[in-house]
Amino acid sequence: MNMDRYHHDHAAILEQIDTLRSLSRAGVRENAEQISQAIVGTASLIKFHLAAEDQVLYPRLARSGLPALESLSARYQAEMQGLAEAFGRFVERWRVPSRLQGDPDGFRHDANTVLRALYDRLRREDRELYPAASGI
Repeated sequence: MNMDRYHHDHAAILEQIDTLRSLSRAGVRENAEQISQAIVGTASLIKFHLAAEDQVLYPRLARSGLPALESLSARYQAEMQGLAEAFGRFVERWRVPSRLQGDPDGFRHDANTVLRALYDRLRREDRELYPAASGI
């Protein structure tokens, strides 16, 4: 299976996470508008990426006929539900510049938690899931 699209998506999402980190370090209040835009942009990238995984990648892996790959795929898909929900709450809460300006420490805390989990997940997919999927 050609995994180029998925790797490209990951690179774009990781770039957005880096942008959010840089803006946050430079000042949440001062960069609230740009942070808000980056959050919305990241959410859009993730939405399309998850749709591609749910509609193409996971079904194909589930039909691979390889029990270990089918199990790996099911585990990754189930795990992503919780992270997707946490990220959705993060976006809903922090996409509004005035909320960022009103609670920069709360944003930093949430960003450290949710974006770290997202970063870790992308890296695990790159190391484990995608190499396994490229073999079918």
